[in-house]
Amino acid sequence: MLAARYQRRALAVLTISDHILRDEALPTSDRETSFGAMVEIALEAAFA
Repeated sequence: MLAARYQRRALAVLTISDHILRDEALPTSDRETSFGAMVEIALEAAFA
């Protein structure tokens, strides 16, 4: 919304680590390693 308001481009990278209905959660160690890789891939794609 802010990007549209100020006529700018924007990118959001969203991650999901927990499932509320199933009471499942990604362990902290997995979050630290897998999310870092995900962010790197997203940034590479955004600036390609």
